[in-house]
Amino acid sequence: MPVIDLSHLVRPGMSTYPGLPGPEIGDYMTFEESRSHYAEGTEFQISRFSMLTCTGTYLDAPLHRFPDGADVGQVALERCAMLPAVVVDARGLTEIDDECVPADVSDCAVLFFTGWDRHWGTDAYGSQAHPHLTEAAGDRLVRSGAVLVGIDSVNIDGTSTGERPIHTGLLRAGVLIVENLTNLGAVPSRGSRFTGAPVAFLGLPSFPVRAFATF
Repeated sequence: MPVIDLSHLVRPGMSTYPGLPGPEIGDYMTFEESRSHYAEGTEFQISRFSMLTCTGTYLDAPLHRFPDGADVGQVALERCAMLPAVVVDARGLTEIDDECVPADVSDCAVLFFTGWDRHWGTDAYGSQAHPHLTEAAGDRLVRSGAVLVGIDSVNIDGTSTGERPIHTGLLRAGVLIVENLTNLGAVPSRGSRFTGAPVAFLGLPSFPVRAFATF
């Protein structure tokens, strides 16, 4: 069974969104420091990290937008794991409108393949020219019963203004969002299963995921 990794690799200092700091990774206990705690020849390394919850490929829970919304620790696995996936080819589009939303996406993960991931790691990736959904597309996804919506660009909303209608509409309806996907071109339009499960961390609005598709 093929497994396609849809996640970007997280590296120390990398930038996910313009202006936001990257992750910092260090040692809590090195192999050398651990030797005094264990039998001869037995050693371990324990690392610690500091990062924003919206780092790399990550999932937004309703708490990301609404103070009384569910956090990532309250996201049920059946809403982010082994979901029937619908991949929408939206290459060449900046504004992805409702006419691009396929019929019959109830209980599915709808993943928008824009090809923008080719810019990952460059200044162009965070440009305001990035592909995004229109409010009409978001409304149709909610009406159609999508469970999760993903995109391979820096934001599912346009970022030329401070408005975020897609986050507002989807998260209000309990539809989860995964941003910064990659490799969607390797996934068929239908017939695969999508998984993007965060750590069950209470109190957090977003968290990185190891997203993948199987078919």
